[in-house]
Amino acid sequence: MQPRDLSDHVAYEAGRGIEEVARELGRDPDEFIKLASNENPHGPSPAAAVALRDAASSVSSYPKSTHTDLTDAIADRWTVDPAQVWLANGGDGALDYLSRAVLEPDDTVLVPSPGFAYYGMSARYHHGDVREYALERAADFAQTPEAVLEAYDGDRIVYLTSPHNPSGSTISLEAIEQIAEETDDETLVVVDEAYGEFADVDSAVSLIEGRDGFEARDDIAILRTFSKAYGLAGVRLGYAVVPDALADAYARVNTPFAASELACRAGLAAIDDDEHVERTVETARNSRAYMRDHIDSHVWESEGNFALVAVGDASAVAEEMQARGVIVRDCTSFGLPGCIRITCGTDEETERAVETVNAVLADLEIEVDAELATDGGGVPAATDSEVPDA
Repeated sequence: MQPRDLSDHVAYEAGRGIEEVARELGRDPDEFIKLASNENPHGPSPAAAVALRDAASSVSSYPKSTHTDLTDAIADRWTVDPAQVWLANGGDGALDYLSRAVLEPDDTVLVPSPGFAYYGMSARYHHGDVREYALERAADFAQTPEAVLEAYDGDRIVYLTSPHNPSGSTISLEAIEQIAEETDDETLVVVDEAYGEFADVDSAVSLIEGRDGFEARDDIAILRTFSKAYGLAGVRLGYAVVPDALADAYARVNTPFAASELACRAGLAAIDDDEHVERTVETARNSRAYMRDHIDSHVWESEGNFALVAVGDASAVAEEMQARGVIVRDCTSFGLPGCIRITCGTDEETERAVETVNAVLADLEIEVDAELATDGGGVPAATDSEVPDA
């Protein structure tokens, strides 16, 4: 017995954790900080941590009522109908549900390059194919309607990422509306807002619902997650907000009880923990500014909880930083072998990361040409033959 032909598929490779690195190097885990996977430096919402402990004795029951309660709470937060909220096992789970609901065999999806490889992975799992549009390093990864529409060719799903990973750039609601307007009626524009809480832009929910001067649309959906600002990456909880036209499809494509009892309990507590989210967002803003002001190389403007840094030789710099106790993301897998991505940490963690990257650049005698920092120097575009993490 063999699986179907998976030769076009790739395995997802998550960022390396502290315990894994420490074991490999024979070191004490306490020597390391991890700023590689855009996790919350303050940990989970304290309210969610309490809810998880309190819910431990109830996990013998299926999460029917809590699933409904969390759906209602999210719907209330966005002022949408509960049927428009698709709970899932992380944002990538919601992405899979959209693929199931929309894609026919041999349909294509249009994805950003560089970008999150799971967009393409999900399409292929559902017998679709993948096409790319380029976000140019020379243009600071600006997301424009022109970049998307020039590459568009009747694709069934178009993915936008705001803020974009790994650059941190955003796309305006006007630009999203233009893309939706100028693509086919049967094209769904999916806006991934996994890092939306950190950005100074409005959610594309306004376009779905027809608010703030926009007309309501039935061809836009958004993805959101509790992993980042709420600090719940380990419980795997995300959701999509879809237009009314897609709402009924959820019952036909989701797995039974798409989010666990523990995840739903944690989400119900976290969604009202505004203090934790505000603290997390403020920390990210301070960390981004500190990195831009103090790293001895080019740092792109970012609206996420991370910063993209030009370092000339990402593999060498990331490896040496790891040896010095700071784990960062080598962006070679994004098609950016001259860049690393540093997650926004606490003040202490950010200062240590900046001190370390500057020392490594100096010790390795790496000089990043200012012009090459923005024009890419011939860096190839990303492909999903190499898979970046979240």
